[in-house]
Amino acid sequence: MVRILIADDHAIVREGLKQLFALDKDIVVAGEAANGVQVLEILSTGGIDLLLLDMTMQGMSGANLISRICLLDNPPPILILSMHNEPQVARKALSAGAAGYLTKDSGHEILLAAIHKVASGGHFIEHALAEKLALESYANQSALLHECLSDREMLVFRMIAAGQNLNSVAIDLGISNKTVSAHKANLMRKMSFSSNAQLMRYAIANGIA
Repeated sequence: MVRILIADDHAIVREGLKQLFALDKDIVVAGEAANGVQVLEILSTGGIDLLLLDMTMQGMSGANLISRICLLDNPPPILILSMHNEPQVARKALSAGAAGYLTKDSGHEILLAAIHKVASGGHFIEHALAEKLALESYANQSALLHECLSDREMLVFRMIAAGQNLNSVAIDLGISNKTVSAHKANLMRKMSFSSNAQLMRYAIANGIA
């Protein structure tokens, strides 16, 4: 059971979301908030498994609110549900500590899938937005994403880009599959990739292999 706190300053949006979640037996709406102060008050009492958060509410909101939430003891994962589809807005939210981002024009199947993935500890970025983030990164040649990788992460990146699977990488480097998977997860997170296809496109565009 995923206990959700819905944070949106539009009552009609909250009501619509509650009606949608009533159709999923594994989701229960445990609280509602119309502003940042209410979000922090409710979260301080515990009992929330996921915060479904609008980026723009009256008063404290956006990246500032996300950062405040992340300072709480045992904060729940944050999934952004926003009207904004600009890559820079999503990047700020994710950098501040959000675990997922999707827009309000997403289908209900995508929203439910995102909730379950983020609540279970994963990350989720709507596909169209993830593509925009990747393309924005490709265009910014003055700050290549792979420059943020450690030496070992870069080595794993090159080997994967060259077509090796994780088992092959582990054998060649003399480390466990679990360690290789951890390196891959870290590099995917640092470079804001949500799929192997994005990784390969970046590798090809930047001559990494």
